[in-house]
Amino acid sequence: MLDSILSQLESDLEESSRIIPVFKSALADARSSLTDRFNAGEDTEDLIAEHSQFMDGVMCLAWSRFDWQENRRAWRKSRISLIAVGGYGRHELLPNSDIDLLILLERNSHSTHRNNIQSFTTLLWDIGLEVGHSVRSIGECKAQAAHDVTVLTAMMESRTIIGDDELLERMQTRIAPGKVWAPKAFFIAKRNEQRERHESSDHTELSLEPNVKTSPGGLRDIQTITWVAKRQYGTEHFADLAEQEILTDEESKALTQSLRELWKIRFGLHIITDRDENRLLFEYQQQLAKLFGYEDGDQLAVEQFMQHYYRTALRVNTINETMMQHFDEVIVQAGSRLQVKPVNDRFRLVNNMLEVISNDVFVKSPSSLLEMFVIIGSDETIEGFRASTIRLAQRHVYLINDRFREDPENTRLFMVLLGCNNHLFTQLRRMGRWGILGRYLPEFGRVIGQMQFDLFHIYTVDAHTLQVVRNMRRFRYKNNTQQFPIAAHIHSRLPKIELLYISGLYHDIAKGMGGDHSELGVGIARDFCERHGLPTWDTNLVCWLVQNHLLMSTTAQRKDIQDPEVVHDFARIVGEKVRLDYLYALTVADMNATNPTLWNGWRAALLNQLYSETKKALRHGLEEPVDRHEYVEDIRQQAIEKLTEHNFGESRIEELWNQVDDEYFLLERVNDIVWHTEAILGSDGAGPVILVQDDMSRRTDTGFTQIFVHTRDRKDLFVAIVSAIDELGLMIVDARIATSASDLTFNTFTVLESDGQPVGNKTSRVEKIKATITRNLERQEVRQVQTRRMPSILKQFTHKTRVNVTQDTERGVTALEVISADRPGLLVVIASVLADFNINLVSAKITTLGDRIEDTFFVTDEAGELLVDEGQLERVRSAICMELDEHVEKLAV
Repeated sequence: MLDSILSQLESDLEESSRIIPVFKSALADARSSLTDRFNAGEDTEDLIAEHSQFMDGVMCLAWSRFDWQENRRAWRKSRISLIAVGGYGRHELLPNSDIDLLILLERNSHSTHRNNIQSFTTLLWDIGLEVGHSVRSIGECKAQAAHDVTVLTAMMESRTIIGDDELLERMQTRIAPGKVWAPKAFFIAKRNEQRERHESSDHTELSLEPNVKTSPGGLRDIQTITWVAKRQYGTEHFADLAEQEILTDEESKALTQSLRELWKIRFGLHIITDRDENRLLFEYQQQLAKLFGYEDGDQLAVEQFMQHYYRTALRVNTINETMMQHFDEVIVQAGSRLQVKPVNDRFRLVNNMLEVISNDVFVKSPSSLLEMFVIIGSDETIEGFRASTIRLAQRHVYLINDRFREDPENTRLFMVLLGCNNHLFTQLRRMGRWGILGRYLPEFGRVIGQMQFDLFHIYTVDAHTLQVVRNMRRFRYKNNTQQFPIAAHIHSRLPKIELLYISGLYHDIAKGMGGDHSELGVGIARDFCERHGLPTWDTNLVCWLVQNHLLMSTTAQRKDIQDPEVVHDFARIVGEKVRLDYLYALTVADMNATNPTLWNGWRAALLNQLYSETKKALRHGLEEPVDRHEYVEDIRQQAIEKLTEHNFGESRIEELWNQVDDEYFLLERVNDIVWHTEAILGSDGAGPVILVQDDMSRRTDTGFTQIFVHTRDRKDLFVAIVSAIDELGLMIVDARIATSASDLTFNTFTVLESDGQPVGNKTSRVEKIKATITRNLERQEVRQVQTRRMPSILKQFTHKTRVNVTQDTERGVTALEVISADRPGLLVVIASVLADFNINLVSAKITTLGDRIEDTFFVTDEAGELLVDEGQLERVRSAICMELDEHVEKLAV
């Protein structure tokens, strides 16, 4: 154990003059012992306390190397002590925690001990300890504490390691609540600190890479409770608060258990990273899951481990919320006159906070567990719930059973809640945290804390679901009409807005059940609708939305929505405009709640275009779909009319266009065709025509950049262009390839900068794009230049490449869907394989979903025909898989 290591250290120091190696060896032995015992499953709380005690011994031995009484006269006037503060002061020293020290002087006579202090701190650094220290007199401690609540907080948790304990007692007296930071001011400061901290985590404990120490529901939330309680009540432990009935026995036990669990995770992080690491990054989650004995089953081991963490954090956050409300009532509002206003026979308002009339309200009227949220949702002036009511509601969650769920009054109340105008997201989140939502909707309780171990979904299923509802609510606000103009317009016109919210609550409800969650979720959603008495049409709409909630995003991102037949097929599935409106609103809310990087100007433009074109198709009638040939002729005619206005002769235009396949006119917009044609006809023909232009939405100030390349075709042309674009650090999100009969290309690449934004009006950047592409086109052989390093986070995810082949006989193209791990340069690798097999690329849809890509390449053989040779298809499939997987492995090293 560590006491034997400490004894050996003391003995070795007496015998050796080389003290630094001796200290280092003892610290290494202690670290090794802690690691072995932690891995063997020894209690983390005991290890932390023992480590703190061991470090006290090290500090004493180091301190004793110096004669602090060498100036006897000065010593009598200015005694000195070594004080542990902060986490070390609480005896909570983890393997790599900073050692926070206060060198406490009796008087402001710093010069008396300056040399010894410098030598002492230098020794600590030399032996490899991470030390944070301050040197202050008792008077300076008071001044610093009065100025900075963080300094005060650290001093509140202080203890003497070595020296005269009277100095600490005097210092504590000088910083007591009656001297500096009265409990009210202290609580307000700590509440503001917590709000800022939670704001940085978007007020959720359910992000996929949380910080065990500072994220909502983490250790800091527990410490905030203990700090405020200590300042107000002088308590040290949860049991003290429970004894004074400030915490309930259940809350005290829950906090104690949660603290141990969070300590264990943090201790594990320190062990596997060998530093003061508190972030549960993806790479550490897997290691900890294995370390703690989780095994893959219906859920991955890492997902099981993280669900346990999230439920712990949720429990902490809920108790913290209750206690902060309690502190507000007993500290901030202390002495003020209570403003009491009756609401009904069960509730009243106390200082504008909702409170039960009596403690037996929920027993007498279980429906009040839902009614209280309806009351607040119906009155925007009510600020929240009293702490006693929050606790009482949690204590009576057991009343929500099958009988409760089938009660018509309760189903009515829940539907009324969904139709409330005020703070629906806040009410649902409260219901989730207090255990009410998961009891009333057991299917929702199943997904609480359920994560998906990937980079695409940044929230757990329950947090994502509520975020979807929150986004739907945001469509109502004027400040969102610019970012989401169509969704904002739709929202106010939906016939029953609650149906949108129900579809949001249930669209992912079957995640983790195995199989297609969109299909499995239909039955669960139908049960809800029938239990809540929804009419048949409403029920069918909700079920259709759950089943098809991915339809619009996948169609927009993976198919050529410029093609009228694609739009017609989509419109046939949708069937009517009201379904289109609901589906669009659900899709936009869902995409924005999945990952903030998912929504950009390109995806917004795709969805908006698909919505607008589908609306036209529905208005035109599905019985008479738009003829492709007529559509192409119409596009050509519109472009000619615009070009002739700029003095381009129709014969020159037709001469250029007659050499290009109809696919070009099918996939390009009129304005873009005009832009391309003007540049080509206006060039001298001596070199390639390369155009770069942003396409910006006037309403949202978002967009994308288009790069157009007109040059002589060659086998590796696509490789040359995408290599240049990759070298520039641009993301290709779409590619449209067209070649004329005279082997001239009309290739368009839609790109974004790495931050998801268009290139913008930066002349130097535009010129660099043109120059880089031109340089690659001039090379006889394209060199694949790897200019971007693989982000370390991507190395944690492995996806074996899969290639799916389908034949689009109507368009005469073969679709190669490539699913693989996302890595820099992947598109270049795929392009090279296609070139090696003499495969012509017609268009490409590039979709990045966090840590993986799902790209679709529409291709033909050299003769422009479908790839039908099964042997060749298998060779192409194998080559793509092999090359991509080798590329991924190479970058991961």
